[in-house]
Amino acid sequence: MSDPFIAAASLEGVPSAFRAARDGMDAVLRDRGLRRSTPDDTARSLLIGAWATATLEGSECELDELASGGGDATARAAVRLSTELLGLLPTWQRSPVQAMARMHALAAAGSVPDDDLGRPVNPAGTARLTQLASLLGAKTEAPALVVAALVHAEIASAGAFVSHNGVVGRAAERLVMLARGVDPASVTVPEAGHVAAAPDYFAALAGYGAEETGVHRWLLYAAEAFTRGAEASPLASR
Repeated sequence: MSDPFIAAASLEGVPSAFRAARDGMDAVLRDRGLRRSTPDDTARSLLIGAWATATLEGSECELDELASGGGDATARAAVRLSTELLGLLPTWQRSPVQAMARMHALAAAGSVPDDDLGRPVNPAGTARLTQLASLLGAKTEAPALVVAALVHAEIASAGAFVSHNGVVGRAAERLVMLARGVDPASVTVPEAGHVAAAPDYFAALAGYGAEETGVHRWLLYAAEAFTRGAEASPLASR
């Protein structure tokens, strides 16, 4: 069976872009002392990520407000998901679709009917998630960051859930980075990399799957976003 991850990773300019992104991430993690990172660093990264993903969903909550327990419903839902996200790693490794369903239930609770929580409603989108899960269970030589970026875009674009597909995609991106050893303490903030260039993020995501060069454009965008996400790490401010 062909490997679409490695095919995408081999597109022109993508290998060098992702090597640079990984080097930048590794420099932040190494130079700021990954082995000295604390649970507080991870918690802060997840909080910033929750704020960023909520902002992309239209929240106007400020980070300080969210940190103090405030914020609107969208921001609080993002925090709810971030609080449980790393605990979903075993489920993700065993059954990615089940993990996605739980992510959706956490993110969408209170904003959609209970019957729609965690339940894919779009048959075509559901088929795409099932295929994605199958690919994740197979071996690939593609860089982990490429896999993370493609997982994000595929979930967000598939539209399997009635809402919050982008939130689930961004959460899954972080889990892939954790699961595949890119960021084992989850102290970088990929979501912040996206919100820092939100117009580019939405444009690249809209083109994914809809344009002939959409995958290529998305990956080149994502490499830059991962670099920004590393710079947003709590470790980078030390």
